[in-house]
Amino acid sequence: MAGYDDRDGFIWMDGELVNWRDAKVHFLTHALHYASAVFEGERCYNGKIFKSTEHSERLIRSGKLLDMDIPYTVEQINAAKAEVIKANGLTDCYIRAIAFRGAGEEMGVAALGNPVRLGIAVWSWGAYYGDAKFKGAKLDISKWKRPSPETIPSEAKAAGLYMICTMSKHAAMAKGCSDAMMYDYRGYVAEATGANIFFVKDGEVHTPKADCFLNGITRQTVIGMLKDMNITVHERHILPEEVEGFEQCWLTGTAAEVTPVGEIGPWRFEVGELTKRVATEYEKLVRA
Repeated sequence: MAGYDDRDGFIWMDGELVNWRDAKVHFLTHALHYASAVFEGERCYNGKIFKSTEHSERLIRSGKLLDMDIPYTVEQINAAKAEVIKANGLTDCYIRAIAFRGAGEEMGVAALGNPVRLGIAVWSWGAYYGDAKFKGAKLDISKWKRPSPETIPSEAKAAGLYMICTMSKHAAMAKGCSDAMMYDYRGYVAEATGANIFFVKDGEVHTPKADCFLNGITRQTVIGMLKDMNITVHERHILPEEVEGFEQCWLTGTAAEVTPVGEIGPWRFEVGELTKRVATEYEKLVRA
């Protein structure tokens, strides 16, 4: 496909649909220089956005954590997403909504006088990890750690927090891996660069406690599914030396959906029955 800046279609920006190639911002947009941006990644299945309202609500919360009041309501954001999907003639697609400080009166670290803008783009997007969704992803171990919530607004889905994720994934890809697992500032297992992580041992599920990284909407959905399936779920701190003893592993996220993991660094996992079951049940749920 063409680059993301050179496609046919429409992008919703600040209340109106604009031609895809005309969806531009000024060089002095504050977000470009100081990462004053928050975003959401969502998927639409069979014409219905999965958990659209929850994503719109989180977008607004993320903005507030960055001192940005997004000038649209949840209902307006939901309607805008539906509008741009329809304008592009899609039924199954990925949705990227981003709110950011634009160019304005100020061009320094502080920019309370600059307008907060909102854009929404949609496009067809298959499996985030390609065929790893079926045979199991290969993960590197990142040298970068998720920071303490005393140093970043870890509950926000904010653009700046993904800088070390990009660097970690680039390093992983250079080693032939799909992604990287990150530890947190205390040395506990945290997450992948853009997805939460789950492990299985003796029929029970273990997942890192989301106290310094984003508690993903897909993560919460899968935990709910597991409990409905009467599977015990432990949300807890996981030490690196415990990983060797786990039998199965998978990642969750809007882009990743439910993707099995076959290896992380020196550790190997089977794509077991529980992993397959969770992936199948999740697929049924989002298309219900």
